[in-house]
Amino acid sequence: MKNLSRSNIGLESKPPIKVVQFGEGNFLRAFVGYAIHELNHKVDFNAGIAVVQPIDKGLVKMLEAQDGLYTLFMKGVKKGEEIQEVELISNIVKTVNPYINFNDYLNLAKEESLEFIISNTTEAGITYVSSDTPEMQPPNSFPAKLTLLLYERFKYFNGDVTKGLTIIPCELINHNAETLKKIILKYIVEWNLGSAFKTWVLEHSSFHSTLVDRIVPGYPKDEIEIYNAQLHYKDNLIVASEAFLLWVIEGGDDLKAKLPFNKTNLDVKIVDDMQPYRTRKVRILNGAHTAMVPFSLLYGNKTVKESVDNKFTGDFINKAVYNEISETLEMEKDELNNFIDEVFDRFRNPFIIHNLSTIALNSISKFKVRVLPSLLDYVDIYKKVPTNLTFAFACLVRFYKGTWKGNALPVQDSPDIVSAFYKFWESNDYEQIAKNVLSVSDYWGEDLNRVKDLPEAIALALKEIDANGVEIGFTNYSKKF
Repeated sequence: MKNLSRSNIGLESKPPIKVVQFGEGNFLRAFVGYAIHELNHKVDFNAGIAVVQPIDKGLVKMLEAQDGLYTLFMKGVKKGEEIQEVELISNIVKTVNPYINFNDYLNLAKEESLEFIISNTTEAGITYVSSDTPEMQPPNSFPAKLTLLLYERFKYFNGDVTKGLTIIPCELINHNAETLKKIILKYIVEWNLGSAFKTWVLEHSSFHSTLVDRIVPGYPKDEIEIYNAQLHYKDNLIVASEAFLLWVIEGGDDLKAKLPFNKTNLDVKIVDDMQPYRTRKVRILNGAHTAMVPFSLLYGNKTVKESVDNKFTGDFINKAVYNEISETLEMEKDELNNFIDEVFDRFRNPFIIHNLSTIALNSISKFKVRVLPSLLDYVDIYKKVPTNLTFAFACLVRFYKGTWKGNALPVQDSPDIVSAFYKFWESNDYEQIAKNVLSVSDYWGEDLNRVKDLPEAIALALKEIDANGVEIGFTNYSKKF
């Protein structure tokens, strides 16, 4: 079997560099690489990607060995049907390691056809590093590297207003583009790069915040022979992802014209405000995950799929999402329900194993961000506590006791939180436990004892869980709340 290369598969021609992509990991290759691939094939977008390795160690050398080619396997469930798609992605036309050849990196700025900067350097990537200087080759931070690339382009094209770039970060922080832009402007001032360059960045380049959503397990090492058997070449950079993809980008008609995703089948939304979509994702997808973990582990499930497929736990999660979380969101109901349907398809994906224990990490802080806002909004709207979300809250408190039926639970959190819950559970008084936990504003952002009926509901749920288990305990609890 031949190694994957352009000559071996007859793909000698390359499109011009239209995108500089910071990051070469599994997510970007399965998400942005695939999205550009679809534009190239569906609307003749004719875009090549130059990949920049953002840290000292990375995959650029492996990509070079395969001429930038890799195979994407997309597996999932759509409307109950299992699907699998395989695509050879061929739009990476150049790879650059700035730690080895910094001039090669700066020369990307001189590409006539360059239009876009796209990045995913992890949440920690969009960071200001005070020790970065313009003389470093390269600076440490991604924003500093990007500042120098933009400055090189500004100088090379003599400030040509048509050579500004469209910058689309995909790091998973809210307002990612605004944060990146502020740091770049800070470097411009600190490095004395000039007011003309600052104006060029502000007025002739554009920054677009995003929300990205696709589960990408990456290289399927445990099943690699199964994947290889489907190919007629040897690929060392196979990447596996779910079939679902959502990309929400803030922008207007100009960006829609530049990125004609409306002519593809991809769910890429270019909108004035992405915050409703972020709220939807955090509360429904992430919120359902976080709410189900303690509840389902106490019941005896091990995976997300088991949780939604089981008659009792599946019905519980379904009602928490459709009847409680959804009711607090100000979006069109059909659109919300379609999104929820897709989320449950993703939860049932047989190709991706989501162990509940692995997503139990830092459940207290996750609950505060992902679930508690829905619970509190429900109380504000309906003047009562939501039955399922409140019981899920109680399961979280019970989970942090650390043991269940003589076995250790996979509690993973900071030592101070773990020890605090150990002390909470020294009491045998469920009402006192509930009040003590709810009073810690460092966990929840406020003293939750002020929420009508919440302390009593948590206390009753804890008593029922310990006395009768999760299923019977929930039945008894739900008769009162």
